Amino acid sequence: MKNFIPDNVSKHTNVYDVLKERGFIEQTTDDEAVRELLGREKIKFYIGFDPTADCLHVGHFMQVIIMMYMQKYGHTPIVVLGGGTGMVGDPSGRTDMRTMMSIEEIDENCRKFKKLFEQFLEFDDDWAYVGNEGVLKPGHETKTPDPGKAISVNNADWLRPLNYAEFLREIGPHFSVNNMLRAECYKQRMEQGLSFLEFNYMLMQAYDFMVLGRDINCKMQFGGNDQWSNILAGKELARKYCNISIEGMTFALLTNSEGKKMGKTQKGALWLRADRTTPYEFFQYWRNVEDADVNKCLRMLTFLPMEEVERLSSLEGAEINKAKETLAYEVTKLVHGEEEAKKCLEAAHALFAGGADMANVPTVEMPRANFEGEGMGVVNMIKEMGIVPSNGEGFRTIQQGGLTVGGNKVTDTHLMITLDMFEDGKLMVQKGKKTFKQVVLK
Repeated sequence: MKNFIPDNVSKHTNVYDVLKERGFIEQTTDDEAVRELLGREKIKFYIGFDPTADCLHVGHFMQVIIMMYMQKYGHTPIVVLGGGTGMVGDPSGRTDMRTMMSIEEIDENCRKFKKLFEQFLEFDDDWAYVGNEGVLKPGHETKTPDPGKAISVNNADWLRPLNYAEFLREIGPHFSVNNMLRAECYKQRMEQGLSFLEFNYMLMQAYDFMVLGRDINCKMQFGGNDQWSNILAGKELARKYCNISIEGMTFALLTNSEGKKMGKTQKGALWLRADRTTPYEFFQYWRNVEDADVNKCLRMLTFLPMEEVERLSSLEGAEINKAKETLAYEVTKLVHGEEEAKKCLEAAHALFAGGADMANVPTVEMPRANFEGEGMGVVNMIKEMGIVPSNGEGFRTIQQGGLTVGGNKVTDTHLMITLDMFEDGKLMVQKGKKTFKQVVLK
């Protein structure tokens, strides 16, 4: 079994108390009932993931960590891949309609998601969900999942074959349009225009919850706070249509001290795959969080015991950088492995302390010909390197004194970078205090 979480992570034995202690839990359908359920028996629970991209990002990672905690304490995670719901798109937290994807894209993204989940959770690959032939003909599981293992199912298995008229007749009467329009996920879309396509999403997710509760005895659904309306709809549908009782829990989204979502970089999302966000860029993101966010990130994104979390986040002044370094190392180790985390740590020490091997600093290969003769304009170079997103941003960075090339601060926005500035075919470029990249000639 994948053993990421040490036994001393908490003094509590009920996972509800552990999640509460780490600051994850925002809302539950019934605090006492949920705590009692999680203490009394080992349950199946699910989190759904719509394949809106071909890679998981750090927002998903919060949900993965929660599944890891649940698995550690003996519960069975169900990873629901949204091959069905992904065909419609969740309007929650959106001001515009999602771009429609082809079925081939959706299925390929689901496959890539599953592969990433296998880094963090051990799956029972002999388990399968089979036999669903519509609303009136339930499916079933082929076996009881092995203890300590997760299972995975794609909601395309029951959503894509549905007969629309049958679905409306059986499920539609249990939904009040008036109540649906009061849901937060729909209210914020009404001004821009909510399509009928998206209006169906709540029915589909509620149906997911009901199917899993009815067919494989799933007792709970977890999700981000933006999923609260959908979870409540599923709980109600299961009660009305199947007379079963299931519960829900939502978690805080990963936001900084100003309430903004974390995990956004200059290039976009902070991805969990090395070919999308390099391990070093990933490491540096956490190394550079604001002081006020250190405690939250250590609590939610590492498995350090709470005493150590409190000790590190109480450090002050320059000492807080030790806490940030620990945070960056621990999160990078979880996502990219211990070897990559060590390389990133060495690279960071090389840059900030002038010590270790520089081999692990991110590099960008550029043709030698670019720098021959008159050379290449510095703004063009840093834009091509991905250090700035535009020429305008490059000019501003230099004007504000934020760019260093080869150890020298750049003051001329029209500086030409030539071959004689390179040492052994390499040139270090630094933006501000936090961004380092090395140009390597090819």
